[in-house]
Amino acid sequence: MKQYTVAVVGATGLVGRKMTQVLEEHHFPVGELRPLASARSAGSEISFRGAKVMVRELTASSFSGVEIALFSAGAAVSREFAPCAVRAGTLVIDNSSAFRMDKDIPLVVPEVNPRAVHGYHGIVANPNCSTIQMVVALKPLHDMWRIRRIVVSTYQSVTGAGKKGLNQLEDEVAKRTVAEKKFPHQIAFNILPQVDVFAADGYTKEEHKMVDETKKILEDDTIQVSATCVRVPVWGGHSEAINVEFAKPCSVEEAREALRAAVGVIVMDNPAGSEYPMPIHAWDRDEVFVGRIRKDDTVPHGLNLWVVSDNLRKGAATNAVQIAEEWIKNGRASR
Repeated sequence: MKQYTVAVVGATGLVGRKMTQVLEEHHFPVGELRPLASARSAGSEISFRGAKVMVRELTASSFSGVEIALFSAGAAVSREFAPCAVRAGTLVIDNSSAFRMDKDIPLVVPEVNPRAVHGYHGIVANPNCSTIQMVVALKPLHDMWRIRRIVVSTYQSVTGAGKKGLNQLEDEVAKRTVAEKKFPHQIAFNILPQVDVFAADGYTKEEHKMVDETKKILEDDTIQVSATCVRVPVWGGHSEAINVEFAKPCSVEEAREALRAAVGVIVMDNPAGSEYPMPIHAWDRDEVFVGRIRKDDTVPHGLNLWVVSDNLRKGAATNAVQIAEEWIKNGRASR
């Protein structure tokens, strides 16, 4: 099998480290790993396949000979350096919000719209973590009964806000002085009905992402989406309460069967035994877990679902690696 030179941009961050871990666990054909980060992190080391690999400073010339670059260093870094990588002939898989809604750039979840990356070379956008797990769960249902409307409330862990978010929670729980606040209020023993900044309409950027990205990935602008995104004091794993209205009748058992047959989905739905997904089930797993499947009698064809996933893995690192795997399997060969 051909081996690839793979760069990880933002290699020392939470997602960057998870990307390296997933590359190793998935036995991705890495011939050379090139960890890239800011000048502050350059010279440090990360572990890969039992060896230490030195982190290099990210510059415009960092991508010579790189075939695949996984970016997770924020939108500003992506806007500056992703075009440099593309000019060097590199496939960029970007985890930031920089390019997601560009009509000429694919927004890909491999279980949902893998064809979007076939034959493509340039920048591929990785969706928002909350959107990814939702569309993985909803795509098999949409294919069968066509979704008209989604109302979703999220319960998002602090790791979705990076190291600073995790550090703030740990400092507050330990009753230490918070070195650097990531959230506008205390997060320990609290819940914040705000993820990202507010827009003029009263919704947050995170909520707008879920609306816009869902329509683009599912390729259906008629789907109505209403989102409320909430930060909870959980270390890892995002949870979502999702209410769905379909165009056609869908029973609870039919939905369970469709989800059991779906790639990347694990159904945990035994109410009598208090069996349902929780963040601890999803920890360090690639799958999306679905439970609490029940009928919504307030609309003609409605269901309620509870969906949980590891936001650092399927919500970020794993999805990026899976895009690269799909590109190698079907995309690059058809160029």
